[in-house]
Amino acid sequence: MSRASVARAGRRWVHLVLGGALLMPYLLLASVVLATLGGPRDVLTSLPALLAGCAVALPLATVSALLPLVRPLAVAAVRALCGVPGERLAEGPAGSWAARGRTALWWTLHLGLGAVVSGLSLAGPPLAVTLLVLPLLDREQQVGLDMAGFADKAGAWPAVPAGLLVVAVLVGAAVGAGALLARAAPVLLGPSTAERLAAAEERAADLAVRNRLARELHDAVGHALSAVTLQAAAARRVLDRDPEFVREALAAIEDTTRRTVGELDTVLGLLRDGDAARPDAAPAPTLGADLAGLIARTRAAGAVVAAHEDPGPAGSWEVLPAIVSREAYRIVQEGLSNALRHGAGGPVDLHLAVREEDTRALEIVMTNPPAAPGASEGGRTTGGRGLRGAAERAALLGGSVEAGPAGDRWRLRAVLPLGGGAR
Repeated sequence: MSRASVARAGRRWVHLVLGGALLMPYLLLASVVLATLGGPRDVLTSLPALLAGCAVALPLATVSALLPLVRPLAVAAVRALCGVPGERLAEGPAGSWAARGRTALWWTLHLGLGAVVSGLSLAGPPLAVTLLVLPLLDREQQVGLDMAGFADKAGAWPAVPAGLLVVAVLVGAAVGAGALLARAAPVLLGPSTAERLAAAEERAADLAVRNRLARELHDAVGHALSAVTLQAAAARRVLDRDPEFVREALAAIEDTTRRTVGELDTVLGLLRDGDAARPDAAPAPTLGADLAGLIARTRAAGAVVAAHEDPGPAGSWEVLPAIVSREAYRIVQEGLSNALRHGAGGPVDLHLAVREEDTRALEIVMTNPPAAPGASEGGRTTGGRGLRGAAERAALLGGSVEAGPAGDRWRLRAVLPLGGGAR
């Protein structure tokens, strides 16, 4: 047996002894009940009295374990001492009567087996030691220990295997009971189907929040860094020849960084405060308020952008649903960022239009030259996180995003449903 197995068996034995100790208050209460009914006043005076006390104490323990807070206490002890993986055990108090019933069954099993192992642990070692040293004692000492019966038959040497047998019974009982509890713990203290579903929904909600914040950081900061890098590089190249262009580039860098700091502060506020809106937070950019500035900053970075806008009969992006306007802005931002990073300096054609066909929707189509030779697959050196984020944004609105080669250009197309109408 390995050292780890011995250590695990030792911890399980401690867990069982703890169960025996937890049974003692119930035994004291059982002795009061038995004495009231004319039974023994002390259940520890004899084995029959002890068995009668356990017969009364264990049902009392079962009833008390129906309290919801018993399960967290039992789970904490099992995790620490039984070697059961934490993910197989339930979290928090028992919420349903079925979970309380399983906890009560576990509590009864733990205390019952703990009482047996505790009794063996108290009586077994002294008995085993006495039997093992009995052959070394004289007749008077054997009689004083009430062990003269071994010498009356075949001498005292048969006491040695009897002592070893007592040790084996104690070890076997402790190991077997510990293994039984370890197997029963996931069944009796494990989460119910409803609790598993609730935990899965909570994890999914947390993941959705993390993904949303990751998209916001990627789109806002990633676009700003791409634009600022290109603007600074362009300014450096013409620093001595075109001071006016350098001034425009520096102004664009200042505007880009100022806006990005505001957006970054908003996202960090969400990380600190959850989804609670902060009154001083910068508003999320939208098509109506921020599209023109986004295109201007992209042009200042050296890209040639031809924008074609058709808001439909309303004549303005301001009337779009707010969530559609925000997500559309981020999708356009991601497309322009990709064009800056991978477009090889070629022109970008951007088309935004409200389509009044089978389903009223906002369509975004952007084309630009493909990535330069030698770039990563698809020209996307960032692992496709931005395009994946754009697809997630569209999916949240029931829309879709398609991206890939189209002839000799790269094409991004997004369709965002507008529902019954703009507002």
